Amino acid sequence: MRINKQKIKQRFAGVAARYDRQAVIQQRVADRLLNLLETVPGPPPHRVLEIGCCTGLLTGQLVRRHQDIKTLYVNDLVAEFNVRVAKRIPADNNLVFLAGDIETLKLPPNLDLVISSSTFHWLDDLPALLPKLRRHITPEGRLAFSMYGQDNLREVRELTGIGLNYFGLPELRELVARHFSVLACEEEHHTVSFADPLALLQHLRETGVNALETTMWTRNRLNKFVREYQARYCGKNGVRLTYHPLYCIAVR
Repeated sequence: MRINKQKIKQRFAGVAARYDRQAVIQQRVADRLLNLLETVPGPPPHRVLEIGCCTGLLTGQLVRRHQDIKTLYVNDLVAEFNVRVAKRIPADNNLVFLAGDIETLKLPPNLDLVISSSTFHWLDDLPALLPKLRRHITPEGRLAFSMYGQDNLREVRELTGIGLNYFGLPELRELVARHFSVLACEEEHHTVSFADPLALLQHLRETGVNALETTMWTRNRLNKFVREYQARYCGKNGVRLTYHPLYCIAVR
């Protein structure tokens, strides 16, 4: 499915006030990415770019764990996230917010670390972005990111036919290895339970995941979705939803 960046921007901007409450998996994925980054060797990063910061779930943890950061460039499609991110980091941190599409933005040079959590699956052309990032990363600088894989939100995709074209882990490893030395490449599966399909839909709305939706939800369509989801994916803890995060750490 083709990605409409303007729609993504509007959806995430619209749920900013509620995002953190629902983004349990996104927070877990950000924490796992930082933990994985700390297991690989490398000098402390001084110049860092974060891609797709959203409300700053990763940003706050990043500056607490890496106190040698001198300049932190933070990017997102939604310019208004600047205020939310700034509240998560110390006032004396040199924060530079880069609003816009990372695939077309001019990037800062001499980066020691480029990091991104739960964002790269929204890109139009990851294969084109990777060499662009490499040109702006210092020798021995690192690239660390998480995105979602082929089983992500599979229940919703099976019922609606709506979903992204996700990478598999071997495909992602091979893609990154064209431009970097891959230090770690891993995957996880998380199952989240909700009281009912309506609570699940609310979760999708408030985390911006429904940014691909183009069809209006009529009463008949909603009722049909609820019935079928309940029938196919209900267990003792409620209805389930699968998340499939992929993690990659690489060095230039």
